[in-house]
Amino acid sequence: MQPIIGVVGLGTMGLGIAQTYAAAGCSVIATDAFAPARDSARARMAEALAARVAAGKLTADARDATLTNLRVVESLTAFAPCALIIEAIVEKPWAKQDLFTQLEAIVPPTTLLATNTSSIPVATIAATAQHPDRILALHFFNPPTAMKLVELAPHAGTSEAALATARSLTEAAGKTVIQCPDRPGFIVNRCARPFYGEAFALLEEGRSAAEVDAALQAAGYRLGPFSLIDLIGADINLAATSGMFEAMGHHPRYHPFDALKAQVASGHLGRKTGIGFVFPAKPAAAPADAATLTERIEATLINEAAWLLSEGGTTPEGIDTAMKLGMNFPRGPFEALAHHGKARILALLAALESAAPAHLKTRYLPAPALDTE
Repeated sequence: MQPIIGVVGLGTMGLGIAQTYAAAGCSVIATDAFAPARDSARARMAEALAARVAAGKLTADARDATLTNLRVVESLTAFAPCALIIEAIVEKPWAKQDLFTQLEAIVPPTTLLATNTSSIPVATIAATAQHPDRILALHFFNPPTAMKLVELAPHAGTSEAALATARSLTEAAGKTVIQCPDRPGFIVNRCARPFYGEAFALLEEGRSAAEVDAALQAAGYRLGPFSLIDLIGADINLAATSGMFEAMGHHPRYHPFDALKAQVASGHLGRKTGIGFVFPAKPAAAPADAATLTERIEATLINEAAWLLSEGGTTPEGIDTAMKLGMNFPRGPFEALAHHGKARILALLAALESAAPAHLKTRYLPAPALDTE
């Protein structure tokens, strides 16, 4: 008998998470505090599945089975038989704590409680729990049905049994699960910051967004940093960058550049508004120094990954896999390090630090995991 999975929150993320487990054959119980989200959940999932059937990616029988596995309920009391409950509600610590407090009065101590956050410490969410050992993060990426990566983050008190069960249930749903430390941004949202940030540093030095993007695409990246910002939305990128800047004590590695703030203020947010940093222009030709630009951005990606590695709780292989799956990068930071060589990356970081303007000083200092023999 398949385990029963609970999902609280039926916005885009929550509904996608519910569909992921339902498609894997699990019975899914789901709810949302907002009645219209509950009432429309089945129709929205049916619409998403119908598109896959029409594209030839899913059979009608599989669609019907997935929908059959979904049960939308009004009350949390229906979640009593769940083996795992994942919340995808508002990003407020008190809201998540309150939800888990309510659930702990309903479910047995063996039920795992997972948060989909990557911006709130798991330890904060677990601080008010009766059984903090069963609380962890399962961070899915948007859209959850298509993105293979799930970041698994324990806090200091999460039990090994809880981690093993959460991993096995999620891997059985077809996901690649990478464990990471309970640190701001986990792996992907943190280690991606230099991809954008160093592109803005280059922009600040007079390079164009189009040539930076062309350089990265010539090196095998599916999208350059500015095209990716245009796809996601400059406002979303600024919020993520500013959040990381605050969480990491205003360190210059996470500096929100003025060009990004100005772009958001202008309202030219990217594809969703019709104009972005490079959208809707056609891709430019790669500049003559494309390899140099790429190496610089990769050096900062490598350094950020090495800083995270220095803090413990993950591995070079885990970081590489997460960045390739979560960002669609052609290679992970440590694979890039092996390609360029440690001596070359350290020399480049030293040169960048020496030339850095005042607001970026200490940005390029090498991580302990990198600056060792």
